[in-house]
Amino acid sequence: MKNREEVRNILNTVFLLLALVGVVLYFALPAHHVAGLVVIGVAMIIKTVEFFIRFML
Repeated sequence: MKNREEVRNILNTVFLLLALVGVVLYFALPAHHVAGLVVIGVAMIIKTVEFFIRFML
């Protein structure tokens, strides 16, 4: 049980960092809108995995 919590915490931290980087890329660097959206999309996938670990396992 503790191992699952550690994995969830790591995934949440990675999600937050990727979301922040994606928002910065999207708004601060206008030429990199697509890169920002891709990074945010990857962050959303990671958050979805964390969601399934929390509620399905």
